[in-house]
Amino acid sequence: MSKANYQDVQKKYKKKSRLSEIWRQFRKNKAAVFGLVVLLIIILAACSADLFWDYQKDACDLNIPERLQKPSAEHILGTDEMGRDILCRLVYGARVSLRVGICAATFALLVGGTLGCIGGYYGGKVDNLIMRVTDVLLSIPGLLLAIAIMSAFKTTEFFLALALGISYISKFTRIVRSSILSVRDEEYIVAARAIGAKDSTIILRHILLNCMAPILVQYALAIGTRILSVSTLSYIGMGIQAPTPDWGNMLSGARTYIRGNSYLVMGPGMALLLTICSFNLIGDGLRDALDPKLKK
Repeated sequence: MSKANYQDVQKKYKKKSRLSEIWRQFRKNKAAVFGLVVLLIIILAACSADLFWDYQKDACDLNIPERLQKPSAEHILGTDEMGRDILCRLVYGARVSLRVGICAATFALLVGGTLGCIGGYYGGKVDNLIMRVTDVLLSIPGLLLAIAIMSAFKTTEFFLALALGISYISKFTRIVRSSILSVRDEEYIVAARAIGAKDSTIILRHILLNCMAPILVQYALAIGTRILSVSTLSYIGMGIQAPTPDWGNMLSGARTYIRGNSYLVMGPGMALLLTICSFNLIGDGLRDALDPKLKK
């Protein structure tokens, strides 16, 4: 075989990278791709909102003469009880919901993942202590814990993300711990210890990289649940406060007028539904793409 032919064959059968393989498997799941496209559209709309509206004038200031207008060419989704454009508030509300949801899930992942790594890898008394604290947190409903934390602090985005993140730490702790327990006694981990590798290196490079599938899936699902929790807290007055646009306080403000103006709840309700379903579909797609048993 000539050198040129050998290079062609080598190029043809070159092993694909891990990320490209995951992406190839992910694309096979049409529902997951649909969820990803919808999520990208929502993110793009949120990022480009300033190109079409003025935040203070269109999303926050009162405009009583135009209150409760039906959907029209001027106001595609109509106006709310204060005369503000609903589509404008939906798009700006997406910024708040995504920002708080992602920050809360990331905080829970970092703290819970760290505790899960320590408990799962070292075991013993440290593991028992972490698990008992986790059991206490799990015994308290997550939303109730978030309400208790929010009642002690200001209702700002920072404290809202912090409260929702704390209420989810225990779940990440258990998931990461169980994932580490499933691989920590494998031969390659024993070999890494034998050659003198540091514990941090073993955990980060050898253990976590081999059990990222359930962690990434749970992270995607956590963002969706945190976004729903943001809207729930805002709906009952414990989250984002008006006039700052948020899907939860938009639904709350529409309660009085819903009988004759059902369009008031259709916008924020559909936005919540599409966003949460998108993250759930992406999580399902990641699970299928990262599970070697499902590869074709």
